[in-house]
Amino acid sequence: MSEPPAPRGPQAALIGFAIRFRGVIAALTMTLLAYGAYTLPGLNYDVFPEFAPPQVGIQTEAPGLSPEQVETLVTQPIEDALGGAPGVETLRSTSIQGLSVITVLFGEGGDLYRDREIVAERLANAARRLPPGIAPP
Repeated sequence: MSEPPAPRGPQAALIGFAIRFRGVIAALTMTLLAYGAYTLPGLNYDVFPEFAPPQVGIQTEAPGLSPEQVETLVTQPIEDALGGAPGVETLRSTSIQGLSVITVLFGEGGDLYRDREIVAERLANAARRLPPGIAPP
């Protein structure tokens, strides 16, 4: 029986290098493991990724007002104040008996905390224009 031929090519050269310089390979391996262990606690990973865009919900109580009055006196001024805010892609609103609900949808990749602060600043200005007796948004 004859022996199989020795491997030739880049794989043989790589294996030969690894055997010849096993101390260097071991040191590089330990360095990579140490770096991985060092960076692991700071990784930002999600088990369940977010599929919905970042959004902020605003509810304003307007006791005693009809849906038409809520739309005109509450929802429209708040929408006007939020319109044109940086990062806002869509405004959705619903006005029912005594309640205004507005959902502000932001673009992907934005910072939700920054977006909420922008909404809070704009709501503070809009709250001054609401009729008396309306709870702040």
